[in-house]
Amino acid sequence: MQSPASTATAGAAAPEGAAGGLPQFDLTTWPGQAAWFLIFFVIVLVLMARVFVPRIGGTIAAREDKITGDVAEARRMKEEADAQAAAAQADIAQARAQAMKLAADARARAQAEISAKLAEEEAKLAQTGAAAEARIAAAREAAMAHVGEIAGDAAAAIVQKLTGQAPSRAELASAGAA
Repeated sequence: MQSPASTATAGAAAPEGAAGGLPQFDLTTWPGQAAWFLIFFVIVLVLMARVFVPRIGGTIAAREDKITGDVAEARRMKEEADAQAAAAQADIAQARAQAMKLAADARARAQAEISAKLAEEEAKLAQTGAAAEARIAAAREAAMAHVGEIAGDAAAAIVQKLTGQAPSRAELASAGAA
């Protein structure tokens, strides 16, 4: 239940002739509300035009400048890196050419050493071969000198085996001459 005092204040809250409800819809207060709305609108408009928009614009411009600077810096660094890569490629090509030249020189020296040693060994082999041929020729001459004697001994052994009598030296000499 409500007390009689609270009922009296609730009834006194509404002015006479007012229908009650929301004050925004009370047409008698609209001119004051419109004035305050215009005052706040002008204040907000001035603040936006003089303070907030320039700050936001400055921030946007600063950000665009930073992005442009960063892109320019990135391009410069890329060009620098490309130049360094080209220089490195040139150095690599030069080093490769120098290494190939050194390898060719080393190969030529090795071939020259091999050829010299091969010629030396061939000379030794030729000398050894000539000495061996000389020994073989001497042995052949010595063997050929004894061939007649060996043939006579073999013939005497064959005749003795077949006839049972040893032939004389004169018979062997006459058989060798014939």
